[in-house]
Amino acid sequence: MHVNRSLARRASLVVTAAAATVVLAACGGGNDHSGAAHNTSNTVMASSSASVGQYNQADVSFAQQMIPHHRQAVAMAGMAASHGASSEVKALAEKIEKAQDPEIEKMSGWLKAWGAKVPDAMEGMPTMGGMDHGDHASMPGMMGQEDMDKLDSALDKDFDRMFLTMMIEHHEGAVDMAKTEQQKGASPDAMSMAGDIVRAQTVEIAQMRQMLGAS
Repeated sequence: MHVNRSLARRASLVVTAAAATVVLAACGGGNDHSGAAHNTSNTVMASSSASVGQYNQADVSFAQQMIPHHRQAVAMAGMAASHGASSEVKALAEKIEKAQDPEIEKMSGWLKAWGAKVPDAMEGMPTMGGMDHGDHASMPGMMGQEDMDKLDSALDKDFDRMFLTMMIEHHEGAVDMAKTEQQKGASPDAMSMAGDIVRAQTVEIAQMRQMLGAS
């Protein structure tokens, strides 16, 4: 009789424990299921953050300043086809012009993803009153209206010399801003572009100095 009651009690406990396990699983109360739910939440947050990417204020400033800087390089290079004399200068200007738009597009995309302002078409460009929007007036290498007018009025060899001199200064300004981004930025994409700008424009600066010396 004692043995039978003991067996019946153990069987009852097993059934009760199994039922409790089912209830816990259904409610998400088990340790494994709780962990899975927590991990899923973390994954969603990481995916959401990944769409914006890691960045800081230095990255925002780099993009907001480099976009107008690139646009001015396009404006300067665009004059070479009709103003310049040397085919070498014209070829370099065309190369410079083509390199700017893809980078402008990328930086504009970053700013939109970061919820930051994308400079408009004329922001940071020279105007009759000086530089549009004072924040860009002190950007390294940016040319004022007087310089741009002088370049636009020059022709042939005079244009070539002025273009090379001004573009060297412009490139040096871009390199300075890119080096600041490398030191202070947080966005891997922005820092990578900064490195590309330093490398490419350093090579072009050396090329333009050589061309200027030969002119």
